[in-house]
Amino acid sequence: MSNNQVIQNSGLFRVGDRVQLTGPKGRMNTISLQAGLTFHTHRGILAHDDIIGQPDGSVVTNNVGVEHLALRPLLVDFVMSMPRGAAIIYPKDAAQILAQADIFPGATVVEAGVGSGALSLWLLRAIGPAGRLASFERREEFADVARDNIATFLGNDPENWTITLGDLAETLPETLPAQSVDRVVLDMLAPWECLGSVSDALKPGGVLLCYVATVTQLSRVAEAIRGTGLYTNPDSSETMIRGWHVEGLAVRPDHRMIGHTGFLITARRLAPDTILPELKRRPSKTDFSDADVEAWTPGALGERNVSAKVMRKRVRIAGTSADLSKARDLDAG
Repeated sequence: MSNNQVIQNSGLFRVGDRVQLTGPKGRMNTISLQAGLTFHTHRGILAHDDIIGQPDGSVVTNNVGVEHLALRPLLVDFVMSMPRGAAIIYPKDAAQILAQADIFPGATVVEAGVGSGALSLWLLRAIGPAGRLASFERREEFADVARDNIATFLGNDPENWTITLGDLAETLPETLPAQSVDRVVLDMLAPWECLGSVSDALKPGGVLLCYVATVTQLSRVAEAIRGTGLYTNPDSSETMIRGWHVEGLAVRPDHRMIGHTGFLITARRLAPDTILPELKRRPSKTDFSDADVEAWTPGALGERNVSAKVMRKRVRIAGTSADLSKARDLDAG
């Protein structure tokens, strides 16, 4: 992976940089710097040339005297504002994924699906240049947006990252050898359909983490994991964040919070021919049959699709940003 990943977010602003502009009322806009262009708001015009060459964290003034704070976006800022093919994994969930799946430098990680590339960026940062990230995506337009978003933020195409188009259950065995993967992160509608290929690819002790949106998905994937007999008992959780307003003695919780976005469920791969000791539990009144579980089919889970017109626009925007970011590093060299 290029050293650009380390140095690009420091130093003076240059052509191709992404810059987050914060106005006097806290409104934020993110732009890609280009020589000769201008940024327009209803409160005046700000020339890109007035930002280029300034240090990170500068205050710049537009043509009518309105001040804007200019900062390079943090990764958390970038993923919330980048073009999207599919819905992104929120930073609060990405942080928990890195922790609960124990993503470490040098790890070999499988990710499916890639969506808009938000989680891929967090995973690439965590595994470092010695690790490998193998992403799988069914839809080519989503893969295109993800590639461009990652190139935009990093300024290059990471050498230790690949995207494979197709169904994970079919393409994973063709891409990675058995028992060669440290961690698997599944963000898909029906992760239980891929458990066979995932179980073969994971090393003993490796971690499987699934991100699902609904309780029906959560229940079905948990029972599917148990049903394989190849994993520890799965653990499930969700994360909610509530901000606080702190100004002098006015200290109170914010009126809004980031509530439910999805569930995380994790389990670890057992060694071959290992039988997990049965947990001692009280008798349950919530018995269910295979037919009950099968009733929760993927088609009933309500997948939302982006229209073709909107998707084409997002691909175009992401591609333009990626080209500018790559050109910046070429010019610097």
